Amino acid sequence: MAIIAEEFEFVVGVDTHARTHTFTAVHSATGAVVDTAAFPATSAGMDRAITWIRRRTAEERVFAAVEGTSSYGARLTQALLAADIEVGEVRPPTRSSRALIGKSDPIDAEAAARSVLGRRRDQVIEPRAAGTRAAIRILLASRSLLDHQRTANRNALTALLRGTDLGIDARSSLRDAQITAIAAWRTSNSTDPLIRIARAEAKRLALAVKDLTGRLAENHKELAQLTEELAPGLQSIAGVGPVTAAIIMCAYSHHGRIRSESAFAALGGVAPRPASSGNTTRHRLNRSGDRQLNRAFDVIVRTRMSFDTATKDYVARSRATGKSNREIRRNLKRYVCRSIFRQLQAIMA
Repeated sequence: MAIIAEEFEFVVGVDTHARTHTFTAVHSATGAVVDTAAFPATSAGMDRAITWIRRRTAEERVFAAVEGTSSYGARLTQALLAADIEVGEVRPPTRSSRALIGKSDPIDAEAAARSVLGRRRDQVIEPRAAGTRAAIRILLASRSLLDHQRTANRNALTALLRGTDLGIDARSSLRDAQITAIAAWRTSNSTDPLIRIARAEAKRLALAVKDLTGRLAENHKELAQLTEELAPGLQSIAGVGPVTAAIIMCAYSHHGRIRSESAFAALGGVAPRPASSGNTTRHRLNRSGDRQLNRAFDVIVRTRMSFDTATKDYVARSRATGKSNREIRRNLKRYVCRSIFRQLQAIMA
């Protein structure tokens, strides 16, 4: 496969920031810098930048190497793609390289362009696509925030009820029925300010918990719908629900991003690491990679261990051979990763 310098006449490196983006056009064949310019990070500024690219590259094939395609460069990435300019994501220069070449926006833009010249197209990170996947990522981020807020309100309500006698047994975790009852309390007419204020605060927290629970339920439905549209049948796999399916789809992104099942396992932190020493031969859990994807695999495995007959039989056989629960889960997570990757390959091809 040809490298980018052979496929494209010009490469434009872009150093993105909140207010301005700096562009450097490099001729692929000679490596010469054609021109450098900075434009505002506004819609009008991006239009001017695209016009500048067209003029400096004489309408030849152009590849844009952009920093921060999911951050400051997100809008620019969409504008470049809409203008039929292929885009790849590049990482900022390392500290060691900056010690040699210095630091400025034009230098960083030129470094971005040169960093992809010798690479194949499939070796350059492809920007995350907008549309359904972006909507799923937003829903997942929103779900995490809603869940943290609900937990915080629930814990605060439990602490309040344990510290003040309001007629609710809070020795164990509060049940949903108790929270519903507290949310329906009327305004207290007690002359004791402690009781009056505590009841009002308890009601406020209970209403907040109920509201957040409703929002999480709506979030769950939307995740189920969007994930099914993007990857039909993924949620039919044993142990895979809307949330875990959404996390998997965000990590997998699109067909071609993950080159192999082994790469997917490494991304999910489920590729075993050798941990042998002397006469002991063993592997340990891999704690690198995408921790959310690893968490999704863990949830799927634990779910299967609780109800799936085949998984239960495997766990029993493994324990009989002396394997620990961590080793069993590690093996099962790798198995789940393999089966889901094959399913995604078939669905997204």
